[in-house]
Amino acid sequence: MLLDHLLSLITFLPIAGMVLILLLPKGQLNAIRWVAAGASGLALALCCYLWVGPFDPGVGGIQLRESFEWIPAFHINYTLGVDGLSLPLLFLSALIHFIAVFASWNITKQAKGYFALLMLLEVGVNGVFLAMDFFLFYVFWEIMLLPMYFLIGIWGGKRREYAAIKFFLFTLAGSVLMLVAMVAIWLKSGGLENGTFDILTLQAMAPAWGADGTLFLGMKFTTWIFWFLFIGFAIKIPVFPFHTWLPDAHVEAPTPISVILAGILLKLGAYGMLRINFPLAPDAFQQFAYAIAVLGAINIVYGAYVAMGQTDFKRMVAYSSVSHMGYFLLGAAAWTFTGLNGATLQLFTHGTSSAMLFLIVGVVYDRAHHRDLNDFGGLGKRMPYYMGLSIIGMFAALGLPGLSGFISEAMTLMGSYEVYPVLVIISTLGILMTAAFLLYAIQRIFLGKLPEKYENMPDISGREAFCMVPFAVLCILVGILPHLVLDKMGATMELIREQLAVTIGG
Repeated sequence: MLLDHLLSLITFLPIAGMVLILLLPKGQLNAIRWVAAGASGLALALCCYLWVGPFDPGVGGIQLRESFEWIPAFHINYTLGVDGLSLPLLFLSALIHFIAVFASWNITKQAKGYFALLMLLEVGVNGVFLAMDFFLFYVFWEIMLLPMYFLIGIWGGKRREYAAIKFFLFTLAGSVLMLVAMVAIWLKSGGLENGTFDILTLQAMAPAWGADGTLFLGMKFTTWIFWFLFIGFAIKIPVFPFHTWLPDAHVEAPTPISVILAGILLKLGAYGMLRINFPLAPDAFQQFAYAIAVLGAINIVYGAYVAMGQTDFKRMVAYSSVSHMGYFLLGAAAWTFTGLNGATLQLFTHGTSSAMLFLIVGVVYDRAHHRDLNDFGGLGKRMPYYMGLSIIGMFAALGLPGLSGFISEAMTLMGSYEVYPVLVIISTLGILMTAAFLLYAIQRIFLGKLPEKYENMPDISGREAFCMVPFAVLCILVGILPHLVLDKMGATMELIREQLAVTIGG
């Protein structure tokens, strides 16, 4: 019976936690915290069970499918499923939300509302990774928007309202484009008579749409669909030039929300491209693959270049995320076996290292109450455990061999070089600049003379270590044994690659 509804349990357990939180008196702070920890912890435990138990890594297609009619008049179904593309990201989502609860332990302002919104946010993220009906996918996508808006707008920094509104408007613009594309696709598939929102069925129909030479305002149907979906997902990644909301959101968001934003929310745009965008417009993907690769190279170099000039620790890490997500675009545009697997692995490895980097920022900000890199120095002497964990996270983001970031970036660049050698050579500049700004940050924070005002600064606490150690372990473990993740997603990625290659004649 558990297997019959395992995916629904993973998706909606946080809702049960949210309801319990709302029923608790607002003065019961500890109870509120532990209910949130329990709900997210159970979802994580079920994801771990799914990882080691019923999921078969040798099967490339959708597994553990749950489906029933939801809105029959419009052919909308509640359909969930998991494969090698969604499983690593689902596990990452559950882990990050669980850690975020403990990273939020010091939140006392309207804590009841905060933790309830945190639970609702997890429902939206988990649902996106499991939905196999386009309409259901869109519902879960929109569920994420309001919790994140309020979590930034109420519990953020001095410019929280500006950052929250900017995040909301950018994301809403992408959602509107996605909605228009979704309705057009439904009408194209048959509308009220025999239309469908089933993602796999739509993927099977897509080649025929691409073969239709009918033009609308000078472009084919699939070209319109491709760009509407691409922009919607590109905003979430974010892809240059749609990235400007991200640094502001990160800087103003509380640390746990920045962890969620960088660790998993950015990955939703990339997941949407692989699950929906590229397969539903394969001919347009082939036509514009080089443009996507160029955008990836721009992200890598531009993000790293801007990060080099930052003195705000958190803003530096935010721009490093812009840079690292460029590797996904480059590898996905190449669509080689190595490039695509590297790009997908990059989503997982960047999720762990970026989450850890924002926790690193949070630790020192809680003590110093500022993030100015030029005002630190010598903290390694005073906080050796914090320094040790920080170096693991920074070196993983840097791409040091033996840590997770190296594997994914190396695979992405090797796979992309077969198709875009010039762009890969240009992108290596981003690697050099990433090493420069992260090593310079280590020097400014941990080395040199310890300022007198930090002589009594306490080292990392047990709760803070509890939040950071799981990500540090994953950074090391995946760096040494990358097959632990690659084996889970390999069959699915090969199936996706071959299906699209056959469709576009590649």
